[in-house]
Amino acid sequence: MANPTFKIIDILRKTATQLENGNRYEWGHMGSCNCGNLAQTITTFSRAEIQKYALEKRGDWSEQLIDYCPTSGFPMDLIIKKMIEIGFTNQDLRQLELLSNPEILAKANVRFLNKNSKSDTVLYYKTWANLLEEQLIDSIELPNLESFYLSEA
Repeated sequence: MANPTFKIIDILRKTATQLENGNRYEWGHMGSCNCGNLAQTITTFSRAEIQKYALEKRGDWSEQLIDYCPTSGFPMDLIIKKMIEIGFTNQDLRQLELLSNPEILAKANVRFLNKNSKSDTVLYYKTWANLLEEQLIDSIELPNLESFYLSEA
């Protein structure tokens, strides 16, 4: 899973908010699906541009992620490269497209989510952000304040 960073958490929450506020959602459209909406948040590309670039190669997001080559020169591979450089893993993106990460599903207290549902996708984004936020908070090590106060006495 992606390393918990403020940037990734912000991107996930921003994407969820954009979907809630009317961003177009269409699972069968490479620029408006689960990964397509995330790509819009991360890049400057519109849903139409992402769709156009995706059609230069074969397959949906899952297949294009399997065939991903960062040096191919295909615009779709450059979009995926940008998403990975920010901190998402190839597996994160494949699981996002299918809403299938077991940790996220467990955190959402569901057995499965409908990959073709806007509301389920929003829930997945929000739950993922919350999970990463918890991991980030848990990773913060605070100094031993007891020894600090004892040395001041």
